[in-house]
Amino acid sequence: MHSNTAHQLLRLARCRSPLLSHASASPLLRSHSTSISTAADSPLPPPSAPPKHPTASSSSSTSSSPLSPKSLPRPIPRAPISPYSLPADFGSNQLIHVPDEKRLMLERVMSTFKAPVRYGFAYGSGVFKQEGYDTKEMPMVDFILAVTHPDHWHSINLHQNPSHYPLYARLAGARAIERVQHGFGARVWYVSMVEIDGVPLKYGVISVDDLCRDLMDWETLYVSGRMHKPVRIIKDDARVRLAQQVNLTSALRTALLLLPDEFAEQELYERIAGLSYSGDPRMTVGENPDKVHNIVRAQVAQFHGLYAPLAVKFSDVQFRPGWRKISQGKRRITQPNTTRHRVALATKLPLHLREKLRHAYLPKLAPTLGGSPDAGVPLDEGLFWSKVVEDPAFSATLERAIAETVRGPAVVQSLKGIVSAGLGKSARYAGRKLGKWWEGRLKKEQAA
Repeated sequence: MHSNTAHQLLRLARCRSPLLSHASASPLLRSHSTSISTAADSPLPPPSAPPKHPTASSSSSTSSSPLSPKSLPRPIPRAPISPYSLPADFGSNQLIHVPDEKRLMLERVMSTFKAPVRYGFAYGSGVFKQEGYDTKEMPMVDFILAVTHPDHWHSINLHQNPSHYPLYARLAGARAIERVQHGFGARVWYVSMVEIDGVPLKYGVISVDDLCRDLMDWETLYVSGRMHKPVRIIKDDARVRLAQQVNLTSALRTALLLLPDEFAEQELYERIAGLSYSGDPRMTVGENPDKVHNIVRAQVAQFHGLYAPLAVKFSDVQFRPGWRKISQGKRRITQPNTTRHRVALATKLPLHLREKLRHAYLPKLAPTLGGSPDAGVPLDEGLFWSKVVEDPAFSATLERAIAETVRGPAVVQSLKGIVSAGLGKSARYAGRKLGKWWEGRLKKEQAA
């Protein structure tokens, strides 16, 4: 049953990634690695037990949260949106715990939107602790709302929250807003520096189709990159949950390719967290230069819960003996430095990243391998990827491909943010970011 369900979901998500294309996709994560061991046989530490998904039979009329059995001040509608479903425990590693008070606050904010949301999550320093932030000041909470029909969603939201849109956006209407959202950058429409129920927040609107494509194929690494870090899911959706599991596994594979044969657990998480900041111009001016380190150091337990259930699927990736006596983050991890292991990782990278690598290596490798794709002579794929991962400059080429993926959409999205938020809000938001960047730079210089 799981196999049929998986194939139905993959067709729905238009999956082009080889990650889940194996004919026997039950359990679904079996195709995430060429060589897989069971969690029981692996020396990796077990993840912390996540909260369980409530079933339909256990839900009461006073509990409408898809992730928590506790009732909400205002219920979130849970109308069925498709006949597809997943096993109840699939993707349970994605459910990151937050204190009840914060959970209720996030769900209360989400429930205020009258426009239907298919999938929504909160992220950033307003949800999870980060080093370097003043705990006395309430940070802005960041939301991403994935919707089925963005023009319809904006039409409803324009009537409910007209102040969330600049005057020219209100005059142009929902259809024009949707065209700007989908046509430029990372296909997100951001509303910045607004307040709902006393909570300062910023929220981005994206279509479910665009979100799933980015999660599966890394078209922009914009929202998918944010989802490499811990996020608090508020409204869940089976299709997005499946795509997110692929996204997390892709991040793990990519980080392993960029790491040596032995490294610390915290190094792994910093590599993963840093993927979406590579090539982002805001890291030069506008973001705290220690942002990645600050995120991971304060959230090691959350990163462990997110990635350990996936890492145990890789039989070649192991913790050094005695890891139980070492605190999280400092445990040592090993992987084989073999061509076979690296080819298994590289050939299952997301589609857009894999194509960038192919484009970089094909001109110089095709003649030596006797193939000519332009002339219709196929390449030996196994030999091609063996040569790719054996290249001494492979890590630098991979990092450059990631940066190219991030840079373009990030630049355009930053410019689009001025349009979606308005000049006044954009100036205030940029001022806050520059202040954090300058503060982080001064701290770094003082520490040096």
